[in-house]
Amino acid sequence: MFGTLLEETEVKVPASKAWALYGTLELEKAMIGKLVEAVEVVEGDGGTGTILNFTLKPGSRFSCYREKFTKVDNENKVKEIEVLEGGFLDFGFTFYRCRIEIKENPNDDTGSSCLVTLTTEYDVKEEAADNASLVTNKPLVSITSIGNEYLLKSG
Repeated sequence: MFGTLLEETEVKVPASKAWALYGTLELEKAMIGKLVEAVEVVEGDGGTGTILNFTLKPGSRFSCYREKFTKVDNENKVKEIEVLEGGFLDFGFTFYRCRIEIKENPNDDTGSSCLVTLTTEYDVKEEAADNASLVTNKPLVSITSIGNEYLLKSG
């Protein structure tokens, strides 16, 4: 069973500034203490192939997971991240990917704002199809909220 969730938000910073956060390891660093307890860089420097271990805060649905940046496209401002171990994969999911895309805001002629789109795609085994209900927009909303707050505070 395949599913997709999408969350889009406007940020009052230029797309290049938003990409400097979302397209690098800075977003994961900004989440420490808010959404996650710790982030460990296992391999890489934030580009394609980077592998991270996440330890979540107590009370989270799962305690840890490992993810890999499968695409970091600086030209088009697109980053794709797939869970390699733990997390949703422990609940019968065979695939779990988050895609971050930064675009110029078509309604802003000044270039002082952009659109941040986070998309989650997942596939869950038929025998675990009920677990698809575990996937919600809440983490996407939290990530964009943390990111937007960081961008606005950093001027």
